[in-house]
Amino acid sequence: MPMALVVGVRFRPATKIYDFSCDEIPDLTVGDWVIVETARGPDAGMVVVPPRQDAGQAARELKPVLRRATALELYEMYRLREREPAALQRCRELVAEHKLPMKVLKAEYNYDGSRLVFYFTAEGRVDFRGLLHSLARAFKTRIDLHQVGARDEAKLTAELGICGRLLCCRDWLTEFNKVSIRMAKHQDLSLNPAEISGTCGRLLCCLAYEEEYYRKMKQALPQKNQLVETPKGRGVVTDVNVITEVITVRLEDDQVVRVPAEDVRPAVGSTTAAGRRSS
Repeated sequence: MPMALVVGVRFRPATKIYDFSCDEIPDLTVGDWVIVETARGPDAGMVVVPPRQDAGQAARELKPVLRRATALELYEMYRLREREPAALQRCRELVAEHKLPMKVLKAEYNYDGSRLVFYFTAEGRVDFRGLLHSLARAFKTRIDLHQVGARDEAKLTAELGICGRLLCCRDWLTEFNKVSIRMAKHQDLSLNPAEISGTCGRLLCCLAYEEEYYRKMKQALPQKNQLVETPKGRGVVTDVNVITEVITVRLEDDQVVRVPAEDVRPAVGSTTAAGRRSS
């Protein structure tokens, strides 16, 4: 299979990286701005992954890097980005005039102003044909309306998460993780939606970051209801703090003690809650 020279390009901060073929421009480096062919037409993006040989990519017939962006094109691109807030406000005014049940979140021009994309949320399908005509008259360019979900809404408009830091999806997260309620249960978290939901109203993305750690530690640490030996005597595990690695044990005299996990050993002949015998 022939090898293709492939480069990774990103169009906006903290967004997905797309691969493009760059056989005609093999000397691209990270930080270069390039004009690439996309499904929506030419656009400008920054090289974030340097050129590499990849046989698998050749079969996909990747779209090409057309050329390096010129200084004049970059100037125009940044000038257009400064106009995006005004475009967003005008779009919202037109939505109100058309009395459409939609919330417009963000406006984005492509590098030369030949396309303007508006991102919006709505409860269901919206007939925005009249709005499209009004937007085309107002901006004299090709208009795309793109409906997004709750997580994308947070990525486009929100700022801080419940941790007090910039949302991961605004800062560095390029694709959303698969998150399940089982992860919250596995991490012994309260299932109160207010405590395990992010700004978007969906389960916290950080549950997925910590899941592997919890899985490994729960395999290594004693389990609840397991009979163990501690420096203070024999007892049954009543709680396991995975983060601090402290084990709470109810001793045979009903005294409750907290012991570092390294000082806890399975009692000879003990049975865990899962029914496994310890040697």
